Amino acid sequence: MKLSVVIPVYNEKNTIEEIISRVQAVDVGIKKEIILVDDCSNDGTREILEKLTQDNIKVYFHSKNQGKGASLQTGFSKVEGDIILIQDADLEYDPREYSKLLEPILDGRADAVYGSRFLGDPHRVLFFWHYVGNKILTTLSNITSNLNLTDMETCYKVFKREILDKITLKSKRFGIEPEITIKLAKMKCRIYEVPISYSGRDYSEGKKTGWKDGVSAIFHIFKYKFFD
Repeated sequence: MKLSVVIPVYNEKNTIEEIISRVQAVDVGIKKEIILVDDCSNDGTREILEKLTQDNIKVYFHSKNQGKGASLQTGFSKVEGDIILIQDADLEYDPREYSKLLEPILDGRADAVYGSRFLGDPHRVLFFWHYVGNKILTTLSNITSNLNLTDMETCYKVFKREILDKITLKSKRFGIEPEITIKLAKMKCRIYEVPISYSGRDYSEGKKTGWKDGVSAIFHIFKYKFFD
């Protein structure tokens, strides 16, 4: 068994070395590879990634900025593992929680696992309207997919390789989150949620998502339910 950790990266020079170190430090009991996809960073992140030499790390560079979805598609096409886990390049999500994310897959219960920020584990108190927006998007996703997720927009999504290989992903930006969810639901995959902690950051610390991404997500929920 092998775990592939796919990390989309864009302008994260202040966190990229630390997140790689944290991912490397985690022992999940199986082999691990790290796939980094830089989405044309212009803040010095690319130069940091060009110097990486660890044997279990692969780095790919986009020649122009395309979005998180495009970076994930590039990363997914390069993985060698039996299980694929998405990790953001900031420090909002804690790799020490990999074991509980992997458990439902390793013991045969799940095809995919979502890490929920709303099931009780510690989280940083931040923006009310971000919370409301997340709940609206998750509810719309649940209505169209007939799932009962609590956190559709979570970064932490884990999949069996065989499941991901059956999905053709198209979204280039943050529409990738509802697209993955809707398509897993259409395939009637066994999806589990586990509680995770969340150390969210604000815009002065580099947070990038905003209201336009929320509007885009609503469009993609209905697009992939009814027109794909």
